[in-house]
Amino acid sequence: MKSNKPNKAQSIDIGINETDRRKVAEGLSKVLADTYTLYLKTHNFHWNVTGPMFQTLHLMFEAQYNELALAVDLVAERIRALGHTAPGTYAAYAKLSSIKEEEGVPAAKEMIRLLVEGNEAVARTARKLFPAVEKASDEPTADLLTQRLQVHEKTAWMLRSLLE
Repeated sequence: MKSNKPNKAQSIDIGINETDRRKVAEGLSKVLADTYTLYLKTHNFHWNVTGPMFQTLHLMFEAQYNELALAVDLVAERIRALGHTAPGTYAAYAKLSSIKEEEGVPAAKEMIRLLVEGNEAVARTARKLFPAVEKASDEPTADLLTQRLQVHEKTAWMLRSLLE
């Protein structure tokens, strides 16, 4: 006969103590918030870009927001693997993100500049987490952060090149 009592969550024993897992998850929550905010901004710019570079930017922004959509899932799943809840609301992201939303629709060149800033912001947020990750010997999170840094630094460089 099945019990009606709720199952107690099984403890997590992956070689990282709870305090370190919490610190890493909190840092990853900031990376997630920055990534999701950048995703939304990039998607917004994809929809609303105009001007002589429309086709190029429209397609570039689409590729970027698709990559970011996959990234938010990876970051959120890592938070869950560490035994914590991933934030998933605009209110939570607004509190956690270092990236601000835009009012109105900027010109195409300003969109590019803002996306450079956004990608650099995600890179800074990810890089700040490395001391906690290294202290915890959390190689999977270090690997994830390294991959995110490569993407955001390359994307910032490519966007920055359009402004020169």
